[in-house]
Amino acid sequence: MTILNAIHRVRKHFPFAGYIKPGDDNKFGSYYNIASVVLRYLPSGSSILDFGCGPCNRTAVLQFLGFQCSACDDLQDAWCDLPGNREKIIAFANQCGIDFCLLQGNLLPFREHSFDMVMLTDVIEHLHDSPRSLLNDLLELVKPEGLLFVTVPNAVNIRKRLNVLVGRTNLPPFKQYFYYPSPWRGHIREYVKNDLVLLAEYLDLEVLELRGCDHMLFRLPKFIRPAYRLVTYFFPGLKDTWVLVARKKKGWTPN
Repeated sequence: MTILNAIHRVRKHFPFAGYIKPGDDNKFGSYYNIASVVLRYLPSGSSILDFGCGPCNRTAVLQFLGFQCSACDDLQDAWCDLPGNREKIIAFANQCGIDFCLLQGNLLPFREHSFDMVMLTDVIEHLHDSPRSLLNDLLELVKPEGLLFVTVPNAVNIRKRLNVLVGRTNLPPFKQYFYYPSPWRGHIREYVKNDLVLLAEYLDLEVLELRGCDHMLFRLPKFIRPAYRLVTYFFPGLKDTWVLVARKKKGWTPN
């Protein structure tokens, strides 16, 4: 099965209409990019833990591509509390063959060295505390010389830089923040490239890949996209998202 076929299969069976955006089902979307990164480093059949998986939409793409996927989330975002939504997410995960775990507290119900890769896609920017303890715990679940795969929004992408220049915020929209029911589950601290360099260094990981990519390209008007691609080709630090893939070093121990 190709990546695009897997994405279309997820779209067909996903229980929330409109959640998967039209720009996500092509070669320029986040689903394709995440799947292509995983395929670059792992053979089919490898074990993956998707931490902070949300409704398992991206996890399902990898499951359909032949990976053995586990996923966990607390499902405490406001929209998950709408009647029936949490049940739909769990049923979808089970339908796809994903081993889904509903997180309760800080316990991770997996054995050490269970996974070839742990991935956190657009997760750590939501943490109210340092990611150190969480990532150390998750890395203990990864096999020796296994992989950590992280994506985060770029705190200084071109849109945010331009917004600041004209007096607009580079943070989440104030209306969204103002009306969001407590506790706030949006972005707390976004990342720049050097943050991720230091993250890998502090965790004693070998960086295999660290680059800017486009996960939000669909939000731009089509006539602007060629110019955006040209500018960010020469200045990748302006892209909307960072991708980090890092490997546990031999003899790794938690920091």
